[in-house]
Amino acid sequence: MHPSSAKIMDLLAAHGLHSQVRTLTDSTRTAAEAAMALGCEVGAIASSLVFLADGAPVLVLTSGSHRVDTDLLAVQLGARSITRASAADVREATGQPIGGVAPLGHPEPVPTYIDVELKKHGELWAAAGTPHSVFEISYEDLLAITGATEVAVEEHA
Repeated sequence: MHPSSAKIMDLLAAHGLHSQVRTLTDSTRTAAEAAMALGCEVGAIASSLVFLADGAPVLVLTSGSHRVDTDLLAVQLGARSITRASAADVREATGQPIGGVAPLGHPEPVPTYIDVELKKHGELWAAAGTPHSVFEISYEDLLAITGATEVAVEEHA
């Protein structure tokens, strides 16, 4: 197992969670790829996306079936602007590569927000530190271990 994935498994265990990290032969770099490899709905993929809110990194855990409305997110965070982080920004903030960012295990705490739409799915799948590793977790446990703030990332008609 990759050291990043082993670290995530250890952190999950330290929180009393018995999730196992799965290393897949197929890429899980995108939510669609992860859902196909796992045989689940795209919406059950908890994508970890890094943005810059007024220049500071924030982590948004969003349903794989959503696109983040950065204007809506900025209002909820009280930020003037939200921009997509570069690959270098993502690596610096999380210690992990784009496509493999786990919701925990970062070198320093990153303010974290969670898409309330993820509540609609029983079990969620999140990246475990590499583009080929994932773990299963409930919304409640994901919320608890990350200390995330609930947000809406898309407007609903």
